[in-house]
Amino acid sequence: MAESNYHHGDLKNALIAAGVEILAREGIASLSLRSVARRAGVSHSAPYAHFSDKQTLIAAISTEGFRRLYSKLDTALNAHSAEPGRQLVACGQAYMRFALNERDIFKVMFSGVLEQEKEYPEFVEISQATFQLLVKVVDACQEKGILRPAPTDLLATAIWGQVHGLVSLALEKQISHTVLDLHPLDEVLLFTLNQFSQVPLTL
Repeated sequence: MAESNYHHGDLKNALIAAGVEILAREGIASLSLRSVARRAGVSHSAPYAHFSDKQTLIAAISTEGFRRLYSKLDTALNAHSAEPGRQLVACGQAYMRFALNERDIFKVMFSGVLEQEKEYPEFVEISQATFQLLVKVVDACQEKGILRPAPTDLLATAIWGQVHGLVSLALEKQISHTVLDLHPLDEVLLFTLNQFSQVPLTL
């Protein structure tokens, strides 16, 4: 693939995609600007037009991942704007679908390979904005009595932690087939969310 084929930012996106593949399949030890260039089919010097080093590339990959996740969550929430309980379930479903459909970039986002996160303001902004979507839903559910009174940010963190744990188990195929044979993953997700609710949530 010739470098001259890229235009209007396509090179940067191609390098990010190549980085996701390498991280997900070969691990952090195999990631370098040189390996990304090779996988993208461009010259070894091409990545330096966009990334100064490996950490900058990882930050770009993680930032792109959170942008995609934010978009999925925002769409799900807007579909049930007048129903906080449905929003909470839809939010969980959107998070799970994103993880299962884009597992490579999802794993990178939460792998801990990005060092000194605060040095990348775009990453900080979108990751915090994504969390605030959940905080907003939790707050709306508390106002309606769907979720119990508690510090909203702590409750949102607890819910996220439980859903993320469930999704991680699903990604690693660690949920027993005897459970999944009886209960589809959406049902397991709903059961998880109902551990926090004061009124029954439904799909």
